Amino acid sequence: LIICFVLLLVFIAGLYIKFKLPDVANSDDLTIAITPERLERGKYLANHVTVCIDCHSQRDWSIYSAPLVPGTEGIGGEVFNQEMGFPGFITAKNITPAALDTWSDADIYRAITVGVDKQGVALFPVMSYHRFGIMAKEDIYSIIAYLRSLPPLKGAAIPATKLDFPVNILVNLEPKQFDHMALPEKSDTINYGAYLINAAGCVDCHSTVSKGKIIKGTEYSGGMEFKLPNGILTAPNITMDKTTGIGLLSKDTFIHKFKLYADSAYQIPKVKPNEMNTPMPWKMYSGMSSYDLGAIYAYLKSLKPITNKIEVRKFN
Repeated sequence: LIICFVLLLVFIAGLYIKFKLPDVANSDDLTIAITPERLERGKYLANHVTVCIDCHSQRDWSIYSAPLVPGTEGIGGEVFNQEMGFPGFITAKNITPAALDTWSDADIYRAITVGVDKQGVALFPVMSYHRFGIMAKEDIYSIIAYLRSLPPLKGAAIPATKLDFPVNILVNLEPKQFDHMALPEKSDTINYGAYLINAAGCVDCHSTVSKGKIIKGTEYSGGMEFKLPNGILTAPNITMDKTTGIGLLSKDTFIHKFKLYADSAYQIPKVKPNEMNTPMPWKMYSGMSSYDLGAIYAYLKSLKPITNKIEVRKFN
């Protein structure tokens, strides 16, 4: 009898989560003025920090780090599926004006910061609204202004996201209203670096993840696995541990590792059939300013080093 009662409670809870959540308000009166300052800031963030354009475009996986296919910026189509270790078939949608013309500024704002689309459907948090929801509100406004300025690309119809059970129900628990933080002063290097590294999402990959959640205490010490055609790539330890992390990298070397991909003289190599690519969007992040990359380095340097030896590439 007790078991039946517990099962009934679970069933009722499941129905509530499935059909009553997410329950988050929308602000229909939001209108974001498009200014030159917002367009410039939004372009910088969306392409080089939050890298929205990375997932919401098409990438050339024949080249190392899979840079964007020119002319597909914002058209959508990136797929995250079971073969890659995700709980279902998840697609990045078109975020150009061709798709967002029926979306209000409030709709886009809610999707980015809360994780609920125009129809009130919860977004799977590979779209990192948990991080974006605590960014400075003005930065989110700038990103929205920039998205409005993209060329309207229609492209092919993008398949709907289909999540596996029970994630298709539990995802409704993810959207939440967050409190925006203030953008730290650039001179406050460590806090400014903390802001940037949150926006860039480094912790999402460079940590150990279980059931979609970062295991507490593993932040930045590496561990997330990416199932690729030739094997498994594991995100490395980026804490300042001198034996298993990046503790022997100087600030200048750290910055150079990124800025190399912005150097017009550097030819990003093709990936040979026996080699492994990486989802790390080096080309996108290389557009971050040297000062901002240095601030991220300063923040990482302020954290406690964690010893965690990672075998980055395991070939099939």
